[in-house]
Amino acid sequence: MQVILQDDIPHVGKAGELIKVSPGYARNYLFPKKKAMEATPGNLRRLEQERAQIEARRTKLRLEAEEVARKMAESPLVVERLAGEEDKLFGTVTTRDLAEALHARGFTVDKKVIHLPEPIKKLGNFTAEIYLHGDVTAKVTIEVARRV
Repeated sequence: MQVILQDDIPHVGKAGELIKVSPGYARNYLFPKKKAMEATPGNLRRLEQERAQIEARRTKLRLEAEEVARKMAESPLVVERLAGEEDKLFGTVTTRDLAEALHARGFTVDKKVIHLPEPIKKLGNFTAEIYLHGDVTAKVTIEVARRV
């Protein structure tokens, strides 16, 4: 079944693209969530008319994501944890902890878009990637400090 995407969907396509998907995926996910519409001749004509608006919206979202990425990278994210001997943490610092720390700094980020190369289990400085947009990734420095 051919559909026209109305939103960017990771690993599927970008808004305004004509793609082929299974009928069940379209019927059960894309159509109810208004992420796509059926590729009828009328909808295809409407897509051609709206293509400039779609590109403008995509550019605007990318620029906003780049600005947020720049603000996130300005200063390190400090997370305080209890630690034992040899600076080993009691537990780990997770993506959920990082999402909460970013929220405290004024950024609303879902924990699913934060990527840690490995679990943080000791004190020190680490780097995480935050996927903000299809083309924009913010690299954030994390400073894990001892809680007193």
